Amino acid sequence: MRFDTILIGGGLASLVCGIQLRKSGQDCLIVSAGQNALHFSSGAFGLLSRLPDGTEVHEPLKSLSFLPANHPYSKIGVDKVAEYSSTTVGFFDSCGIGLHPAPVQGDGGFPANGYRLTPMGTFKPAWLAMEGVTLLPSKDKVNWKKALIVNFSGFLDFNTSFIAEGLGNKGVDCRVERVILDDVESLRKNPTEMRSVGIARIMNKEKNWKEFGAKVKELRGGEDLVILPDVFGLGDRIITRWLGEMIPAEVMFVGTMPPSVPGIGVQMRLKKTFESLGGTFLSGDIAINPLFEGNRVTAIHTANLGSIELRADNFVLASGGLFGKGLDASPDKFAEPVFGLDVDSPGDSHSLCDEDFFSPQGFAGIGVRCDDSFRPFRNGGVLENLYVAGSEVGGCNSLYEGSGAGVAILTAMSVADSVISGQ
Repeated sequence: MRFDTILIGGGLASLVCGIQLRKSGQDCLIVSAGQNALHFSSGAFGLLSRLPDGTEVHEPLKSLSFLPANHPYSKIGVDKVAEYSSTTVGFFDSCGIGLHPAPVQGDGGFPANGYRLTPMGTFKPAWLAMEGVTLLPSKDKVNWKKALIVNFSGFLDFNTSFIAEGLGNKGVDCRVERVILDDVESLRKNPTEMRSVGIARIMNKEKNWKEFGAKVKELRGGEDLVILPDVFGLGDRIITRWLGEMIPAEVMFVGTMPPSVPGIGVQMRLKKTFESLGGTFLSGDIAINPLFEGNRVTAIHTANLGSIELRADNFVLASGGLFGKGLDASPDKFAEPVFGLDVDSPGDSHSLCDEDFFSPQGFAGIGVRCDDSFRPFRNGGVLENLYVAGSEVGGCNSLYEGSGAGVAILTAMSVADSVISGQ
């Protein structure tokens, strides 16, 4: 089987890159093992919220010059980062995913970070957010006086006490209530079904979200803010807007414990777009046994297809970092398991773990060593037709920096441009 480009990984970076390549006319295959980091997303994307030295970032584009030379954004370049970030909302809109920025601009005219309320009751910086996910201009000041926090009876993955405590620290008087719906109660017969996605499937039915909205409206006692678990709009986020129109107060949807309904919704829509453009998505399979000719990859195999060779002119590796199992960790080393690529790390696994369990861990910069075009090194030499995108790229600590989604999207766009320009 032959393709123009084969992408390994089914998450944000791979899908963005694959869609861009399909739009250019490339024949593409995505090989996806299954669950990815999108399943843990709470519906907001971070571009950059903190520099490696801990300095808080308010205007991400204005702060790019302070990043080290091996950071993915530095390799892309300031002008290209600005260009790609300015087209991100339009790209996702073309995939049926509405995103909105923070309601304020920075002092220098650069896009500014907003702040979303997390399931832990804290406020976290964000660059863009999905419909129904509120971004505030400040983490220090809120304008609400009273909040009603509503949960489904028996749903344990939405901790209302954390949210109430967090808002209480901001001076908001909170009241917690629970709603009982017969269709949701039916999930409690099997404890494994009382999860966010199970509830979301039920809430896709008009009669159920309307009944829920009516009950919340009855519970409201004059609060100016109503907080609901983000288990609505798995099929169409417009349900969050309709619920907001039903309830006479500002309505905020707050993420639950994983699996994440908004994150899964993003992956579903991106996958649908990729396939509607003619891309092939191979789900539930893993890449193994690559073939090389000199400094080029000629083919890969997969666990399910056995001896069948999947050949392509170019390959893109976007299977995630340590979290996504795109990198392996053992007591003595870190490794990239598919192609055997060179991995940059500050030391062996033992040296990164402190005796104090709660001390910060030193995973900054662990990733595949790449050149400025995100082509990886293998045994010290660059592979000419293999590219790396997303969290597998070394040079940053995306969790600490709050740059995970931004790195995934922007490296994917950069790699797509490199592949297209080399056609």
